[in-house]
Amino acid sequence: MKSNIVIFWILTTYLVVIAAVYTVWNIIAHGYVEWAGSTAILLSGGLTGFIASYLMLVQRKQGGVLIEDREDSDIDDGDPELGEFSPWSWWPLVLAFGAAIVVLGLCVGFNFWLSFLTLPIVLVGIVGWVYEYYRGNFAR
Repeated sequence: MKSNIVIFWILTTYLVVIAAVYTVWNIIAHGYVEWAGSTAILLSGGLTGFIASYLMLVQRKQGGVLIEDREDSDIDDGDPELGEFSPWSWWPLVLAFGAAIVVLGLCVGFNFWLSFLTLPIVLVGIVGWVYEYYRGNFAR
């Protein structure tokens, strides 16, 4: 976490300096401040400063050295158990197909009928994925 804090503070400093350079450059080149770019760059620096401050507070609250910061740690030391996944499951594919068609119907010419007709595929994909361990060979 210590390296993340350093990286975010470097990024904050960089963005604040770039915002000042950008603003001065626009004043010299055009004679006025270009507010959209100057504000966006400065607020990006503020955001990275918030993240760095938050990480500093979290590190202080934890009170110890994380596995990622130790010199003698291996990659496997910080590898948590993420859960149980089914590599044979087809339900994520069904859900992705249904969600893609629903979004496509909303985006292309506002075809609400396409989204309306494809919404049951999304619901079947969600129900199938949630309840795949309750029937068939893998029932509990």
